[in-house]
Amino acid sequence: MGKLFGTDGIRGEANRHPMTAEITFKVGQTVAHLFKRNGHRARVVIGKDTRISGYMLESSLEAGITSMGGDAYLVGVLPTPGIAFITPDMRADAGIVISASHNPYQDNGLKIFDAEGFKLTDIQEDAIEDLIFSSKLQDLLPTGKAIGKAIRINDIHGRYIVFLKNSFPRDLSMEGMKIVMDTSNGATYRVAPDAFTELGADVTVIHNTPNGVNINDGCGSQHTQDLKKAVIDNGAAVGLAFDGDGDRLIAVDEKGNEISGDQLLIICACILKKEGRLKNNLLVSTVMSNLGLRVACKKYGFQHHASNVGDRYVLADMLRLGAVIGGEDAGHMIFLEHHKTGDGIIAAMQLVAAMLKEGRPLSELAKLMDIFPQKLINIDVKSKPDITGVPAIMDAIAQVERELGDEGRVLVRYSGTQNMCRVMVEGPSLEITEKYCRQIADVVRKVLS
Repeated sequence: MGKLFGTDGIRGEANRHPMTAEITFKVGQTVAHLFKRNGHRARVVIGKDTRISGYMLESSLEAGITSMGGDAYLVGVLPTPGIAFITPDMRADAGIVISASHNPYQDNGLKIFDAEGFKLTDIQEDAIEDLIFSSKLQDLLPTGKAIGKAIRINDIHGRYIVFLKNSFPRDLSMEGMKIVMDTSNGATYRVAPDAFTELGADVTVIHNTPNGVNINDGCGSQHTQDLKKAVIDNGAAVGLAFDGDGDRLIAVDEKGNEISGDQLLIICACILKKEGRLKNNLLVSTVMSNLGLRVACKKYGFQHHASNVGDRYVLADMLRLGAVIGGEDAGHMIFLEHHKTGDGIIAAMQLVAAMLKEGRPLSELAKLMDIFPQKLINIDVKSKPDITGVPAIMDAIAQVERELGDEGRVLVRYSGTQNMCRVMVEGPSLEITEKYCRQIADVVRKVLS
């Protein structure tokens, strides 16, 4: 049996396996079959980001869902967390987002939500794969009046904006606050500026003219150089950078410095603790978080749990352990008081609320966490064998860990969405950290590239 799902849904180069019209068609069929309930036809919401391949894949999903007797509800361009909101809001049975998140435009992907707005479990993903790679789909197709239909929904943006605004405290005001926003020519290009403008902010927007091929192109949460300049040029209080599908946030302070996802988590967790809302006194992040986050948690008196990489794993641990805040250094942040998944716009609103509550600029709030020197090298690989079964790589890791001792750490893992191995080293100085990271990366490149 083939493998479709990675860390965050299905992803790959559009028009190449697995992101083909044929596979997408079968995904639509399978979701319509597996998620129908109570004897009625499945109702499946379809949203997308701004990639040119979204048109092709949207049509394939629509055809697959309707061929299996489901009804497809097309909402057009909407951030991934918007689909997580609108699926239960419409009482639909499932929601599917066509997006490759922060990847370049030639890639695309599928993220699937259940009726409650949660990403699928591994068991549910396995069930979809089993059915797609079986010969059963053809025998399940209905005929006649049992075939489904497609409905285009036009009022989603307004409903999502109301939902977003409800996450911002009513006793606070953004009136007159200068904010620069980089929407990455992606799914947030309309809804994010509208939401902040309606809350009174003085919003300047950059990279908000999507053309199908410029999503994430030198902009957004992965590339903040233009945002830094725009913040300084406009004298803004904060810069907010989203990724292509709007589930990540990276911020820039008033001095033009990039603020990491880990720092944003600490800022917001400290506010929650001060207000008595940090449930179980716990912050959840991932194994990729900077060592400085753990040190900060200890300093401010709350517990820390490190989950596997991927916001759905963060969420699973949050639900299991009873936490209300969690996320990744890359900018995925989950505020369970407000949403069931990572939402870059909601995270941005919580950050602005923290700034207003504290009455301090972001540059000062960022000092709540000291960042340990960290180096990350991404290596393109031809295959992904179990790293523990590759002696050369394990020897290189062990050597560096011996030399670092308690003053740093090493993490080597594969990307869940790309053919890439990530080598991360943290250490006592930038020079030492870069040296050891290159040392391990050279071995990985030699063995796997």
